[in-house]
Amino acid sequence: MSFRLLPLAAGVLAVATAALSAQPPAALGPTDWPQWRGPNRDGKSAETGLLKSWPKDGPPLAWTASGLGDGFGTPTVVGGKVYLMGTKDGKDGVHCLNEADGKAVWFAPLGASAVRDRNNGSGSQPTYSNGKLYAVTINGTVAAVDAKTGKVAWTRSYEEFGAKAGGWGFNESVLVDGDKVICNPGASKGAVVALNAKTGATVWATPINPVGGGGGYSSAVKMTVGTIPTYVCLLGSEAGVVGVHATTGKKLWQYADKGTKGGVAQIPTPVVYENKVWVSCSYGKDGGAALLDLTASGNDKIDMKVVKAYGKPELNNHHGGMILVGMHVFFGHDQNKGVPVCYDITTGEKAYHEDRELPGMSGSAAITFADGKLYYRYQNGMMVLVDPDPTQFKVVSSFKLPPPNNAKFPQSWPHPVVANGRLLVRDQDKVYAYSVKGTTN
Repeated sequence: MSFRLLPLAAGVLAVATAALSAQPPAALGPTDWPQWRGPNRDGKSAETGLLKSWPKDGPPLAWTASGLGDGFGTPTVVGGKVYLMGTKDGKDGVHCLNEADGKAVWFAPLGASAVRDRNNGSGSQPTYSNGKLYAVTINGTVAAVDAKTGKVAWTRSYEEFGAKAGGWGFNESVLVDGDKVICNPGASKGAVVALNAKTGATVWATPINPVGGGGGYSSAVKMTVGTIPTYVCLLGSEAGVVGVHATTGKKLWQYADKGTKGGVAQIPTPVVYENKVWVSCSYGKDGGAALLDLTASGNDKIDMKVVKAYGKPELNNHHGGMILVGMHVFFGHDQNKGVPVCYDITTGEKAYHEDRELPGMSGSAAITFADGKLYYRYQNGMMVLVDPDPTQFKVVSSFKLPPPNNAKFPQSWPHPVVANGRLLVRDQDKVYAYSVKGTTN
């Protein structure tokens, strides 16, 4: 028997189809991970009720995703989907996976992939905002991608601002603030740039000269000084760290001295607290760490003073990141190392500083905070659960992650993500999802 769609039914179907395509994007969940360093860009998960300790062999593995290609980028988790940068068929782009089982949904190619001097694949994490993902390829293409379909809305190139890729390419994760996308091309025509989130058009571009030297691989954060909305950006070694006005792009302050001029690469995202900025980088004699104090003077002027500054090798964070818990900043110290340290955010003084790496925990330590615990992922593949005790490095549990799946790039560099009861760990071509909700213990 043949089937013929009646006119009324056809109309109903058309309306239903149109309504489905016009549905708003999935709402951001309360324990999703929508951008670099989590919901508030500070390395902290909103999850609760997690395991207080892990079994000897680690928490249960829920699923493994593969076929993601090269890349060191951290996953983004929104609305039941996992998004991350990777490669496929010679292209850099955004992968979309189902959060429930890790199965592939779509891949959005953004440009030809490239092998740089020292690594392969993008280190950028897609930023989710209002139904779109904003990501940066290793070649410096910044793009807006529809989170439901993978359709590319617009692209821009950092070359338009005079930027040139360093040895590791471009690896920042852009900040989306309302209708602006904040980028750090680190170029003379635009060291910090604001793009229109809907169209990609330039809103403003802040030139900072000199800006060269070592590459700036850090990502912007926002703070308010007095009443002045400010973007804080760690740039190349000549520019150091700067604050620009969030509305106009005007440069408000700059610090280019000990702690911000590593030479080869400036990587960690600055930590902000009230009117203070804690910044660190590694490499070269001018790497180190510094605590800055900012004071508003009028509506568009900020005075900056140095509270404390450390040189290298005394204190420096390579690229694992730093997290503020209470009044203390926790991180791994030294180049290619993760020596546990903790410093007071109000004074810059040491709370504790181990004298060496601990047994079994070697290489840079990428860290995340969730439900009262610090999650340290060491470069050698050791995953460690730590109490954020400012008097000592207090290990609760640890387990060894699977062996590297890419012998050419074996480093366990991507930061761990804790969202919706899962610990997500990227390893180049693969993502491992561990169940860390307390009910599984």
